[in-house]
Amino acid sequence: MPQLDFGNPLLIAQVVWLLIIFGLLCYVMATYALPRVAEVLEHRDGRIRGDLEAAQAAKAEADAAMAAHREATAKARADAQSSIASAMQGAQAEAARRAETLNAKLAKQIEEAETRIAAARDAAMGALRQVSVDTTHNLVAKLTGQADATAVNAAVDKVLGARDALATRGS
Repeated sequence: MPQLDFGNPLLIAQVVWLLIIFGLLCYVMATYALPRVAEVLEHRDGRIRGDLEAAQAAKAEADAAMAAHREATAKARADAQSSIASAMQGAQAEAARRAETLNAKLAKQIEEAETRIAAARDAAMGALRQVSVDTTHNLVAKLTGQADATAVNAAVDKVLGARDALATRGS
């Protein structure tokens, strides 16, 4: 390597110029370049810190908004459940009121129908008694030639009474 030829008289001059140029380069770097690099690094560090603080503030704000949203949602759910329960109670009360009205109306109709049925049954039984009396009277008159109306009435009443007694025992 020719650069390391220590026998060369120019070697000392080259080393001196190397030291001068290196010192000048170090001075220029320390005076001009490095302060600007440090300034850029400080500016960058400050901007990063500001962005991190802004991000933390935004995160805290978002967390607060999320908590408020959850609280509002929970309140809305509770209000909705309350409204649903109130509506259900109202509907049940209305249904019970309508059922009572309908039951009263049906009970009245059933009572009226039972009264009509009893009247129709009594009328039919009265007609049946009269038909029975007439038929029995005619049969007895044809068979014997004479019929006692009082005896026929008593016999028909006895048979119908026995029939009614059997009907009431059967129910």
